[in-house]
Amino acid sequence: MNGVITGVEGELRSNGISVESLDTEGETVELAYLTAFPGESVNHLEVGRALRTFVERVTADEWEPKRVEATVLRANDDVQGTWHAEAEWFREYDRYELSDEDFSELVLDTLEGGE
Repeated sequence: MNGVITGVEGELRSNGISVESLDTEGETVELAYLTAFPGESVNHLEVGRALRTFVERVTADEWEPKRVEATVLRANDDVQGTWHAEAEWFREYDRYELSDEDFSELVLDTLEGGE
């Protein structure tokens, strides 16, 4: 084994997301990541970096959008918050039916536990 992480996980990591777990096999993508900003609130820029990974895959026709559910961790069992993005939001964004701001607002409105 060469230790190279590829695919979605590799792309998330290259965007500065410290992936703890990732399941892309079901109807929903389940992502848990360790935040670089372990304060009270989920860091919005970090959420954006995670989303950018999925948006870029949609744009490149490398991923059929599905709901992404993310858990943001301060440490292994210390949840800072959660957020999600609906599959349709990715599609609408890709078709230019949602602006950057609208897409971000939809996702940030789902934040729970660390706003």
